Amino acid sequence: MAGNTTGQPLSSFFLIGIPGLEKFHPWLSIPVFLLYSLSLLGNCLMILIIRMESSLHQPMYFFLCMLALNDLALSSSPAPKMLSIFWLDDHDIGFDTCLVQLYFIHTFSIIESALLVAMAFDRYVAICQPLHYTTILTNKVVVLMGLVASVRAAIMVFPCIVLLRHLTFCTHNVIHHVYCEHMAVVKLACSKAIINRIYGISIALFVVALGVGLITMTYVWILQAVFRLSSNKARSKALRTCAAHVCAFLTIYVPALFSFLTHRISTKVSPSIHIIVASIYVLVPPAVNPLVYGAKTKQIRDRVIFVFFSNKVTVSKQ
Repeated sequence: MAGNTTGQPLSSFFLIGIPGLEKFHPWLSIPVFLLYSLSLLGNCLMILIIRMESSLHQPMYFFLCMLALNDLALSSSPAPKMLSIFWLDDHDIGFDTCLVQLYFIHTFSIIESALLVAMAFDRYVAICQPLHYTTILTNKVVVLMGLVASVRAAIMVFPCIVLLRHLTFCTHNVIHHVYCEHMAVVKLACSKAIINRIYGISIALFVVALGVGLITMTYVWILQAVFRLSSNKARSKALRTCAAHVCAFLTIYVPALFSFLTHRISTKVSPSIHIIVASIYVLVPPAVNPLVYGAKTKQIRDRVIFVFFSNKVTVSKQ
């Protein structure tokens, strides 16, 4: 295990992986590899289909495309290093590289939350204000919402990097995690980090509370509108769509909230459980979102079937 007791500035950190489960790292690499592969395949396929199919050039699918791009970036930030730890015992990560990874993971996580809120708003307008859908959610508005979500996240996380650079790391450099996470790095500082802790907890609470609050409020309005529908078929379709979206929201908010609270409040949770759950919210949503939003969307599903099976159908007919 690496360490630093000289008082000299650190040039690198040592990512320990999952403490207590080191001998299982090769086995743990299997779900990580499968989730990352599924994320790459599913999100790239969704982006290509939306880009190729002109009939999908609509607000809802633009949001899906943004989500897919963000999911690719989110999963690609921690996964390669995680696999390097599990497969090659490559635990070292440079100080600056660690800060870059930390910045990307937290930035893309915040963008993910904002995009989920935007997509909930999209469903609200489509179900509750269908006649005004095209006038409210124009292409310009959709692009602007995506830009605001990205710029907001980038600005919110940047002070974390600045504050971390002003800390002194002189005791040890072992990060008890599989990737660089803000509080995991802050805990290594031997100088006072009260500002870092306050800013970190404020941002986390703000993002989670705002995201959960807006999504909950939006879906309450949607459900009220759904139950006023006279057609059982339309009501059933709307409920299935809402249920799928709510499941996608839960896969990111529940693990993120658990990880956030464990870092700051609970000391009884096993470090291995905490790290596994923290890994879930950066790997599972990017892998399942293409299934939740793509496979359940008829236009995308039909296009996938056409791309992969049209040639086989043609050949069989011949």
